[in-house]
Amino acid sequence: MAKQGIRVRLDGPASESDLPALRSWLERERLLEELMRKGALRIEERPRTDESGAPMGLGTDILITLVNAAAGVAVAELVVQVKKAVAAWKENRRTVESGDPPSDSVEPVDVDDR
Repeated sequence: MAKQGIRVRLDGPASESDLPALRSWLERERLLEELMRKGALRIEERPRTDESGAPMGLGTDILITLVNAAAGVAVAELVVQVKKAVAAWKENRRTVESGDPPSDSVEPVDVDDR
């Protein structure tokens, strides 16, 4: 069975600190934190790839991987939660840093094909 996950990608005016800051934010989100504590989910940074899995040069994505299908969380539900968390992070970033936050994409992926 393929591992399911969610890819979070920042584009546009992203600073070097944005990706680690977003990852830390996601790790503190209640649902994600609980799933990580249970060993059902991992959050990691991975080099950016295209749809075929080939490296895309500079860039990194955050990959949220469901490790255990028995976690009882559907990927679609998790995508909604991650999108809300990313939106909250962007709003927070607006208040603590100058300039617009980067644009983002949050999408389900088959981790084995990534």
